[in-house]
Parts: sequence; structure tokens; C-alpha cells
Amino acid sequence: MSIDPPPSAQPAPSPAPPSAQPVGQPPGLNPAERLLNLVIALVNTNAAMTKQQVRTAVAGYADAPSDEAFERMFERDKDMLRALGIPVVTVGTGGHTDELGYRIDHDAYALPPIDLTPAELGVLSLAAQFWQDKTLQTDINRAMVKLRAAGAGDPSVDALAGLAPSVRAVGDAYGPLMEAIEARRAVTFSYRAAYNGAVLTRHVEPWRIAARDGGWYLMCFDRDRQAPRVFRMSRIESRVRITGPAGAYEIPDFETDVMLGKAQHGEVRAAVVAVRPERAGALRARAKPVPEGEREAYSERLPGPVGASAGDRAGDHAGWDVLEVPYRSLSGMASEAAGYGAALVVLEPEPVRNETLRRLTAAAALGTGTGSVASAGAQGASRG
Repeated sequence: MSIDPPPSAQPAPSPAPPSAQPVGQPPGLNPAERLLNLVIALVNTNAAMTKQQVRTAVAGYADAPSDEAFERMFERDKDMLRALGIPVVTVGTGGHTDELGYRIDHDAYALPPIDLTPAELGVLSLAAQFWQDKTLQTDINRAMVKLRAAGAGDPSVDALAGLAPSVRAVGDAYGPLMEAIEARRAVTFSYRAAYNGAVLTRHVEPWRIAARDGGWYLMCFDRDRQAPRVFRMSRIESRVRITGPAGAYEIPDFETDVMLGKAQHGEVRAAVVAVRPERAGALRARAKPVPEGEREAYSERLPGPVGASAGDRAGDHAGWDVLEVPYRSLSGMASEAAGYGAALVVLEPEPVRNETLRRLTAAAALGTGTGSVASAGAQGASRG
């Protein structure tokens, strides 16, 4: 005879087996991580993945509490990837089933081999120099390292001398303002006025950001003054706060240079400069050649080999292009000319030539390199 144990002595029931879940699956995976996992899986699949394979093999989908929730999650993720430009295609899995599979079209998704010339990589390097502050510096530096590692060439070639942009760091205001412009949302910040130094709170609808004359400017509509305004971003004293709903206003069509008041910076004048061939690309874009008949007047001012006399240089235009360059600000023109170093010589007017020489001489005195010394010598070679 057997005697059953009392209920209190009955063995505890075995716990229910845990639901199927990929090894190492963290609970509540971030949606962005789940999307990345899905991309990696669909890129590396040999043929295509069915929904069931996605659910069991891709980290993040085992979190779905039901079949319906998984369907919604997967469909939403597919639409998101396609909206991002990732070509998720639907294919048949073959065999005796009508079940569909999914994969990423490699031909449409893969980038072609990166094959940049040194000049092209140099242009990217110059563009990267606009972001020498913490806003985008890390991402830009990482991108340039990867491009150079791809064997695209060395950007530090002689043809790029003098092209480095002289724009101050954009600062912390750039990110929030660009976000507000994209969403068309109003912003608030404290601003220090240029005329009296007073710091006032501004409520504006940002329209556009532009770099001019070494600084960054915000073009916007000032709600307090009910008029368009331009603010120099270096005078923004506080953190930029985004306020109000998205799509609160429309950005009108306008000319950036007109709104920045370029016409108030003085009359347009012309400087005559001599430039080495294939150098000073940014300056050449707005310059025009001096007519051949007028070039002889500048022959004696062109630098020649070390120790050459003015007579030896007369009539010798080899190695130099003589150009006429429009400018408004004397200091701005001299700063640009000095930036090209020995690749450019200012021929006239005398005030621009003197100011350029002063800047180069000061740079040489700081011991910045032989290039500055040679440049100063070239600028002053024809002085009596």
C-alpha cells in the first residue's frame, strides 16, 4: 500500500521553460539598435530571411509579446529602412511554399569604390576646416581619416596653399539653430548688441545661417520687432532654446547677400595681383585677366629668381598670371592675399600691397616658417 504524502510535502512544480530568446538578448533593445541588427542580418543573408527567421535570429524582435505585435514592429522597421534609402526587397523563398523572404539589394545599397584625386580630397579637407570646433569636429576628423585610408591621396599638395578658410568656430548655437530651421520652430536666446553692449532676450524665427567675412550670421524674423534681422552668432550669450510647435512659420525667399547688407561695406574697388598658374582657385573665381596690352606695365614688379635684377625680370611673364580682383575691404583683401603666401603678389593699389607686406612680415617675425619669409620678400622685391 502506498501512502501519498500530505499536500505540504508535494514536490514543487517545475518552472515553465522560458520563451525562446536569442542568447545575450538584452531586455527592451533600443529601436535604433534593432534597426541596425536588421540591416546587418539582411545584408549578410545568403538568399533571404523569412519573418520567422527574423523573429528568432535578429536581436530585438523576441521582445514582441505576440505575433501581431511582431508584425507591426517588423513592418514599421521595413518602412523606416526604406525611407532611409536602404533597399529592402521582397523575394520568394522557393521550394513548395509561398512564404516570402526579405533581403537588402547589394547592388543598390553598396557604395562604389571611393577613388578621389588628391585635388578632390584637398577640397574635402578644406571644407572640413570650417568645422574646427566641437560641433562636428569628431565626425569630420573620422571621415577624413577613413578617406585617406582608402588611398585617395595626400591633400597637403602645393595647389591648396592659401585656400584655407578663415572662418571662426561656429559655436554651440549652430546645432540648435539648424534643428529649428529644419523644423521651422521659433527660438529664444540672449544677445549682446554691438552698438552698446546691452544683453537682451531675442525671440526669433530662424531662416538661414551663413558665413561671411570670417564670422557666422543668423538671418531670421524678430518677433519682438516684427521685422527681419541679422544676428552675429558669436554675440549669442546664452544657450539657444527651441520653443513652440513645428511648422510654425514659412521661410520666405530672399537674397543672402542683400540681407547681410553687403552693399553697406563700401564701394567695389579693384586690385591687380600676380598669381602662379593653377593656384588661388577661390580668388580666380571672381577675378578677370588683365588685358595683354596692359601686362607690360607690371613686368618690373613681378618677382623673379633670387638675385635677379629688375631688368632681368622686365617683360618676363612666365610663371605668373596677372589678374584684376574686385574687393570692398582693404583689410579683407590684404588678409586674403597674405593667405596665399608666395603664390600671389599684390601689384596695386599701393595701400593693399603695403598692408599685405605688413602682414607677411609680421608672420615671418613670429617664425611661422620659411614660406612667410619668402612671401614677404616676394611682395617687397620690387621696392626701391
